[in-house]
Amino acid sequence: MVATQQAATLPAARAVELTKVYGTGDAAVRALDGVSLELERGHFTAVMGPSGSGKSTLMHCMAGLDRPTAGHAFIGEHELDGLDDADLTDLRRDRIGFVFQSFNLVPMLTAGENITLPADLAGASVEREWFDALVRQLGIVDRLEHRPSELSGGQQQRVACARALIGRPELIFADEPTGNLDSNTSTEVLGFLRDAVSEHGQSIVMVTHDPLAAAYADRVVFLADGSVAGEIRSPSADAVLAQMKKLGR
Repeated sequence: MVATQQAATLPAARAVELTKVYGTGDAAVRALDGVSLELERGHFTAVMGPSGSGKSTLMHCMAGLDRPTAGHAFIGEHELDGLDDADLTDLRRDRIGFVFQSFNLVPMLTAGENITLPADLAGASVEREWFDALVRQLGIVDRLEHRPSELSGGQQQRVACARALIGRPELIFADEPTGNLDSNTSTEVLGFLRDAVSEHGQSIVMVTHDPLAAAYADRVVFLADGSVAGEIRSPSADAVLAQMKKLGR
């Protein structure tokens, strides 16, 4: 019980001096340059920066999708460096949800089967009441028997959001989740992610290039040249855009 209480007081995730270098010698690219960052539990954090700033690399290293060259990444009390591939796979499956720009749905499965896939792979049962609430809130009740090719981009992303949340993970990583969506659908998806934090206490970190999307977050962290270059709390789209313009100079 004490360990559980202690874990609940820790950040949802944190990076300590994370460094990621691609290539060697003169061709080496330093994508992350000693980034230290805490992602608060029960908060919506957006990560922004110019193209090539390292924002997606940071997310991948913090989510255990990529290994840093140096430094440490933690999910709650677990240091990812200390986990073997099997334990890391279990951690990602059981405690993390993912939403990607490209949806990453399995084409031969129906929407409903895609949503329950993480639980099915883990041999776990799905909480039916929670499943019903998710698909109702996302407006996909009548699309559950359709395969991804039979769904619009917005419907596919709603399925991906439901899949990310079905296991009630501690932390959700969203990489440009509205990048392939029109403005109306983007608003709906962002509103759902916002509600996941406000109403269900999820922790979300979202990489985005869109100031309007970032304004849904509680906090925006800015990266430039692989380093943290500031942050804004309770952001507005105008404040985010102004900061991005400064970083682009």
